[in-house]
Amino acid sequence: MNMVATQEPMYGWNTIAWKQVERSVFKLQKRIYQAEKRGDVKMVRTLQRLLMKSRSTKLLAVRRVTQDNQGKKTAGIDGVKSLTPTQRLALVDNLKITEKSKPVRRVWIPKPGSDEHRPLGIPTMKDRALQALVKLVLEPQWEAKFEANSYGFRPGRSCWDAIGAIFININLKAKWVLDADIAKCFDRINHEALLKKMNQSPTLTRQVKAWLKAGMMEGGRLFPTSEGTPQGGVISPLLANIALHGLEEVVKEAYPRKKNAVALIRYADDFVVIHQDRAVVEDCQVIISEWLKDMGLELKPSKTRITHTLHTDEGQAGFDFLGHHIRQYPVGKTHSGTNPGNKQPLGYKTIIKPSKEAIKRHRRHTQEVINNLGTATQEAVIRKLNPVVRGWTNYFSTVCSKATFGQEGMYLFKKLFAWAVHRHPTKGKKWIAAKYWGIKRGLGWEFITPNNSHRLSLHGETAIRRHPKIQGSRSPFDGDWTYWSLRMKHYPATSLRDKVLLKRQGGTCFECGLYFKPEDVAEVDHIVPKEHGGKDAYYNLQLLHRHCHDKKTAEDRLR
Repeated sequence: MNMVATQEPMYGWNTIAWKQVERSVFKLQKRIYQAEKRGDVKMVRTLQRLLMKSRSTKLLAVRRVTQDNQGKKTAGIDGVKSLTPTQRLALVDNLKITEKSKPVRRVWIPKPGSDEHRPLGIPTMKDRALQALVKLVLEPQWEAKFEANSYGFRPGRSCWDAIGAIFININLKAKWVLDADIAKCFDRINHEALLKKMNQSPTLTRQVKAWLKAGMMEGGRLFPTSEGTPQGGVISPLLANIALHGLEEVVKEAYPRKKNAVALIRYADDFVVIHQDRAVVEDCQVIISEWLKDMGLELKPSKTRITHTLHTDEGQAGFDFLGHHIRQYPVGKTHSGTNPGNKQPLGYKTIIKPSKEAIKRHRRHTQEVINNLGTATQEAVIRKLNPVVRGWTNYFSTVCSKATFGQEGMYLFKKLFAWAVHRHPTKGKKWIAAKYWGIKRGLGWEFITPNNSHRLSLHGETAIRRHPKIQGSRSPFDGDWTYWSLRMKHYPATSLRDKVLLKRQGGTCFECGLYFKPEDVAEVDHIVPKEHGGKDAYYNLQLLHRHCHDKKTAEDRLR
């Protein structure tokens, strides 16, 4: 199939009734979810076959990897990327389970916070679309089975939910914690154990096995993959979650008491075990180590330790999880929290804030950006730094970060002042301050261009808002769109502008009329394009799905 990029109109692809496509796919997914919940295996298999053969599912899979996916312009070993609408339709027609796979292209990316590099495996565009198809078929079934305290790489769940679950478990009682990490989880999963655990039809099992055994290409050489799921594949996160499914259950089976029960909270391959008794936590570490062996995995000694949330008798109290430092601090009787049950003072407060390592990484990142823009204009510096500052502060905006934001704002001010002095070595400090800084009421000095067209986002202007944890084992496949569309407004990664538009639009896309799902990519669109005189104001803005935005932009250009 020839998929070389050409300039062609978007008529055929954009005339597809996408609203009906999404509804027909979700209708089957919801039925699979419900059938798995009630244990009807025969119905699950029947519905999965229908879903896999449906043209709507194939259309949706191709759209996800060629339009919605952030890596749509990254090529596999065949060099194919950025498909035209005609090529997307051709790919849909050729999308079938073949039980074969091409090797993935191996690339290395730096691992945050260390000098190590992590390998990514980039599949070909056709394999990516086929993986997206299989994921659409498998995910509803496994979402009905996954444990309530599993949060990583699942639709509608996030790291903020995991942090919220930890807070709920330790807020009213100081406890012991096993802070653990699985060594090279994605690289060491046993293929045979994973396929057996999946327990799918022979056709799906052989196809997944083909992806696992496909190998990696690097520098013209083929490296076999006898274990692990290559990071970078569309289906790899789902396979990793399947491999680790049951970790929470095996701990609760060992300690089934409802009162003072053991809590295991997992985000991908990072997890914590929480209990008030140290002996129980130590026993859980042994149980988990034995359980992981069956999947070919083991705990990483350097990142596994037992600590306490309050006491400091055996080393430093508290622990780091997903970039947050979680600890309890003793306080006086006039400042302590109270137990809602008996109104007795707790004698401590639970404080969650950015970890020291997260702060160091952020400072290194901002310093690198400034160093790489030594001779750039102030506008270019602001454009590069704004996403860094906003992304970091939004991530930590659900915890006690106000003091940290103030410190980081001062650190960035000093680095930018040094950058300005380097640009103007013969000028005085007052002249430099007047040229590059202004004063914002309530927030102090701000880095802003002379014509006020560009300003640097300040750390301190990000509001602290608590994130409401997801309810129990809720999943988007339950079909409660009122609940899920409203939850999107609470995600810290959702900008204030997006939140305003979501509220105004009732959680729906103005182009297709469908609710925004947690995994959807949303983009802000100018109703009247800026090149046609449209203003950058709320009355001229709307929130659309990325694919709906592409369609409207094409129509605007034709007009």
